[in-house]
Amino acid sequence: MDKKQTKNILLIITYTLLLTFILFQHTKVVMIGKYIISVIFPFIVGGCIAFILSVPLNCIERKLFSKAKSKFMLKAKRPLSILITLVAVVGVIGVVLFLVIPEIGRTISILIDSLSVFPEKVLKFLDEKNIDMPMLEKYIKEIDIDWAGVIKNMVNFAKNGIGSVFSSTFGFITSVISKVTSGFIGFVFAIYVLSQKEKLAGQGKRVLYVLFKENVASKIISVLQRTRDTFASFITGQCIEAIILGTMFFVTLSIIRFNYALLIGVLIAVTALVPIFGAFVGCAVGTFLLLVENPVQALWFLIIFQVLQQIEGNLIYPHVVGGSIGLPSIWVLVAVTVGGNLFGIAGMLFFIPLSSVLYSFFREFVSGREKTKSEALIKEKVSDAPPGDEPLEESDTK
Repeated sequence: MDKKQTKNILLIITYTLLLTFILFQHTKVVMIGKYIISVIFPFIVGGCIAFILSVPLNCIERKLFSKAKSKFMLKAKRPLSILITLVAVVGVIGVVLFLVIPEIGRTISILIDSLSVFPEKVLKFLDEKNIDMPMLEKYIKEIDIDWAGVIKNMVNFAKNGIGSVFSSTFGFITSVISKVTSGFIGFVFAIYVLSQKEKLAGQGKRVLYVLFKENVASKIISVLQRTRDTFASFITGQCIEAIILGTMFFVTLSIIRFNYALLIGVLIAVTALVPIFGAFVGCAVGTFLLLVENPVQALWFLIIFQVLQQIEGNLIYPHVVGGSIGLPSIWVLVAVTVGGNLFGIAGMLFFIPLSSVLYSFFREFVSGREKTKSEALIKEKVSDAPPGDEPLEESDTK
């Protein structure tokens, strides 16, 4: 046997042994996989943070430092861009919390006061609208709930539960410390990746060209670049779409003087980061808040939500997000459903750009196969043509 045959046989034997070990020792394989993931988890988190922050970082470098020519500015361009990016992200989060937390506190106090009189409001609403529902009225009149006592018991339960957890569960504290440590390591790793991303990309390309043939390495790099561009476009488009949708709700509800306009706008903007289904979660929360205080506003809010959602779904989303990832709406729905069932909210966010990448490569594959088959069919027709119908060769035309 020559060296190539020997190498192929050794590869087949190695593959067979590994497959046999995985089949008969799958529990150990799963344990080893979980351990490896737990070890590298901080770096996975750091890579995700670096990728997300690289989107505004690249924009800041293009807008602010594209014309920098001095040596000092060229060296300081990346650290300053990272600093501006971090300040901007922390500032946005701080502004959202500053706007939402006081509103949530005010909402909770209003809810505590409103829950006790909610049945009377429903009866008054039915009476004003001349709605005859004797069974509902009878059921509401029979309700006798001490809402203040319920709230008090819930608060006491939370206090006692949290106190018992912190006093008796050392594992919980250890877990919190571990998560904080992992987050800190991931953040430091993300800053390092952002500051050295061109160097790391160059090193990665060198490794690929050393390990694989040139055409294989080029194909892998092309796939990675397309994946990066698709994920970056999706993140940018999804954030812009969420901001637009939240602003639309805030402005609309403020103009018609609805309660909780700011809180509902922020909630819908945050939940709209989850494609398709996210805004409906914000709608449910907003409807509940308005229903307790003003059922008429809750009804009108549902109508307004449907109108704005149709505008967003048919005009804004296809142009802002759909066009950026090139994925048809039906496959967006499939990706969100499958990703959500497998990995929850993270799966919803991850599967849309991943499906877009797979869809683009599959479309290229189908187009290539169609072209190949068309060329083969043309050659077959030419070869089956009668003797006098052959196409002229270039020498014959001369």
